[in-house]
Amino acid sequence: MQIEKLRGPELDQLFKSVLTLKDLEECYKFFDDLCTVNEIQSLAQRLEVARMLREGFTYHKIEDETGASTATISRVKRCLNYGNDAYALALDRIKEQEKETSE
Repeated sequence: MQIEKLRGPELDQLFKSVLTLKDLEECYKFFDDLCTVNEIQSLAQRLEVARMLREGFTYHKIEDETGASTATISRVKRCLNYGNDAYALALDRIKEQEKETSE
């Protein structure tokens, strides 16, 4: 598993920091300080690619709508198929939260 290669005190600190953020505004501020605009956009793009793949969109449609390369789309698809199920976990939770707030 790839995650084991990543583990360490610096990454623990990063993830613990993210877990302390209380709302969307705090996330925007934290990631604005932490990352470049391009880094944030790349992360958001991958999550959107994962959502679209799960919903059955074609590579061509995903490319057109997100601007992601086929290499990025393929990498995300590989993670969806053989990864840690983290994309699915996050996307399912977002969908559930949106459903709860719309009721």
